Amino acid sequence: MLYLLYILESLLKVLLIVVPLLIAVAYVTLAERKIMASMQLRKGPNVVGFAGLLQPLADGLKLFSKETILPTHANLIIFIIAPILSLILALLSWAVIPYAEGAVLADVNVGLLYLFAISSISVYAILMSGWASNSKYAFFGAIRAAAQMISYEVCIGLIILAVIVCVGSLNLTDIVNAQKDCWFVFPLFPAAVMFFVSALAETNRAPFDHAEGESELVSGFNTEYSGMTFALFFLAEYSHIIIMSLIVALLFFGGWLPFTFGFDTIFNPLTWIPPQFNLAIKTCFFVFCFVWVRASFPRCRYDALMQLLWKSYLPLSLGFLIYVASIILIFS
Repeated sequence: MLYLLYILESLLKVLLIVVPLLIAVAYVTLAERKIMASMQLRKGPNVVGFAGLLQPLADGLKLFSKETILPTHANLIIFIIAPILSLILALLSWAVIPYAEGAVLADVNVGLLYLFAISSISVYAILMSGWASNSKYAFFGAIRAAAQMISYEVCIGLIILAVIVCVGSLNLTDIVNAQKDCWFVFPLFPAAVMFFVSALAETNRAPFDHAEGESELVSGFNTEYSGMTFALFFLAEYSHIIIMSLIVALLFFGGWLPFTFGFDTIFNPLTWIPPQFNLAIKTCFFVFCFVWVRASFPRCRYDALMQLLWKSYLPLSLGFLIYVASIILIFS
């Protein structure tokens, strides 16, 4: 009986994370379309529901009702597994994300390592989709995406190491608590900028959306997917956007901690805001930045993307890691 109650409690905790996440993903798509429409002097979705608020539900219903087409020459088993694996890995990342002090599904000591491992495995889902489609366009898109994600993971890993050196822990709650006096964005500002740009490349977002280069690759690795199989990739992509925005907030902007401006916390009105709202506001800001960049910058050349990493960000992040470690060693 106790074992059954434990299972039910675990399922309830999972649902409390997954259901709001899927709703958030749906409305991030609406927010993206509205923000881009505003920047381009358009109205955006405004017909389905009040001010277009039911548009994500209509889009979801459309994807559910569309026929899922299976290519004749595709490897059907891998073709079907790839989008399912992509979404599962996107959801697994949320297991170690703390929303406030103690509000986390699994408060493990190696939370950052877990996130990095899940992010690395997600490359396989994209490669599987491109290879199983038996299409040159899909395969080229998958190869591009894999090369891009693996390359920028090197830079992200070095930046995360700089944060770990400052804190001395891989636990995300410890990293947030270490920023009570000063957010890491101030002493580690170059690392924060490089991390955000690398997050754009890691999630295949503009101006680094070469995996979905419409002008030469149709739709990239998901060219042959339709209906719900395409929707799974879509959900996984926007889930990655939200979680990367959340990680930026946790690593560099104090997570759920307010910015006290040096005032006594009793008299600072920012400390009255619930911690979950603090984290949500910061995450929404970075999601807005993802959309802002997409609406503002054209897609760069693929060789420029790789040159930015291997000739600029990699030596800069490595040098910054050595610099931070040296400063801590001198003053410790």
